[in-house]
Amino acid sequence: MSASVPSRPVRADAERSVARILEAARVVLADDPTASMERIADEAGVGRATVHRRFASRKTLLETLCAQLDDQYLRALQEAKVDTAPPLVALYRVTERVMELKLGNRSVLDAVVSALPGRDSHLSAEVQERAEQLFARLHAAGAITAENPAWCLRLYLAIFDAVHHTPAGARNSPGPPTT
Repeated sequence: MSASVPSRPVRADAERSVARILEAARVVLADDPTASMERIADEAGVGRATVHRRFASRKTLLETLCAQLDDQYLRALQEAKVDTAPPLVALYRVTERVMELKLGNRSVLDAVVSALPGRDSHLSAEVQERAEQLFARLHAAGAITAENPAWCLRLYLAIFDAVHHTPAGARNSPGPPTT
């Protein structure tokens, strides 16, 4: 039987390095979703060895960025009070915040999708569960009348996916199709 080794506290300078690396990754990936770890290190102002010491692989770095985004989604759900607020109010609040997150993190999401094959969703089970809970409450309140609230949630998420794939700077409203 092995004893568990207590983890050492992370030094403040190491925490700052990690924060700089993650911010640099967001900036660099916005320009090039396939950017190298070396380019991210240059943007962060740290050596490539520092990046690799903090993140063993590109996959680990992207998973960390994804986990941070997931935490932001959870915070948005908590701030929207999906458990207690009137369901339509909670839906409005969540929609507003998630729209900001999706548009502000396109590069992270693109990089995750391209670099982590097989990961069909960047949403954690907890985020998914909380969203399902909100849609069940919307259904119970009669705000959505479809038989299956999970189907409505899939449509809702598909709308966010479409927003994510709309080119930056595109018009807010597509208007009528042109021929």
